[in-house]
Amino acid sequence: MTCCEGWTSCNGFSLLFLLLFGVILNAVPLVISTLEGNKALENPISCFEWWFPGIIGAGLMAIPATTMSLSARKRACCNHKTGMLFSSLTNVLTVVGAVYCILVSTQALLAGPLICNPQHNSTANCKFSLKDLDDFNLKSFNLEWFLSNSCVQDASSNSSVARAHGLHFDSKEKMYRMVHFSVFLGLLLVGSLEVLFALSQMVIGFLGCLCGVSRQRSRIV
Repeated sequence: MTCCEGWTSCNGFSLLFLLLFGVILNAVPLVISTLEGNKALENPISCFEWWFPGIIGAGLMAIPATTMSLSARKRACCNHKTGMLFSSLTNVLTVVGAVYCILVSTQALLAGPLICNPQHNSTANCKFSLKDLDDFNLKSFNLEWFLSNSCVQDASSNSSVARAHGLHFDSKEKMYRMVHFSVFLGLLLVGSLEVLFALSQMVIGFLGCLCGVSRQRSRIV
C-alpha cells in the first residue's frame, strides 16, 4: 500500500465518523423538541437546526467523497488512478457542505438560543435562506448569552417565556443554553475538520492519480 492509498483510507474513515457525528448533533435539538411535545418550529433551543447544517451540509454532502475514499482501499474497485482522481474531485462537494455547516453554526452561536430572545428571535421569524448568512459580523460575535447567569433580559420576558414553555429558569434555561452551545460548537468543529480532511484528500488524490497506486493492487483490479 502506498502512502497515497493509506492516507485516502484514513481520510475515508475520518469523514465517515465526522458525517455520522454531524447528523447526530443536528438531530439533538429536534429530538428534545419532540420529546417535550413542541410543535414544528416551536423549539426554545434554536431554529438553526432546521437549516440542517449537520444532516445536509456535514452529512449528505460528504457521502460521495467518503464512499470514494473508502472504496480506494486495498483490493477495492476504486483503487486505481481514476479512482484516486474521483476521490479528490468528490471532496469539492464535501468542502462546500462543510463550509455551509460552519457558516450556519457560527450564526447560531452568534444569535444564541431562542429562549434568550423570544420576541425578536422567535421561530416564526426564522428564514431558511442563505441570504441570512450575509448578516454575520465577526465584530459582534460574543458568547455573553452563554456566560451570563441568565440570558433573558428582564423578569417580564422571563415570566412570559416560562408560561409559554413551562420553564423553570434555574434548570431548563441553562439546559437549553448548554444544548445550543454544545450542538453548534460541535457542528462548527465537525465542519472545520471536514474541510481539513477534504482538502488533504484533494491533494493526495491528485498525487495518487499522477504517481499511481501499488502494483499489487493494480493487478487485482
